[in-house]
Amino acid sequence: MSAVRASIGFSGGQVLSVRVDSDALVALREALGGDQRLYDLALEDGSVAIDLTQVAYVRVDSDEPRVGFGA
Repeated sequence: MSAVRASIGFSGGQVLSVRVDSDALVALREALGGDQRLYDLALEDGSVAIDLTQVAYVRVDSDEPRVGFGA
């Protein structure tokens, strides 16, 4: 599976930007619908424990090319 960029927003306003395998992202979304509080999200370079009760949103970035100025 390929890695995707995602941003996880928390109720306090903090945002965690991560690169995760698409399977890990699916598992996170499933965990958000459950009654589990802590979740260990596997990243490309490690893992992070997330308090699911504080997650406000999960945004997945598109890898599509963008029109405009590039670096």
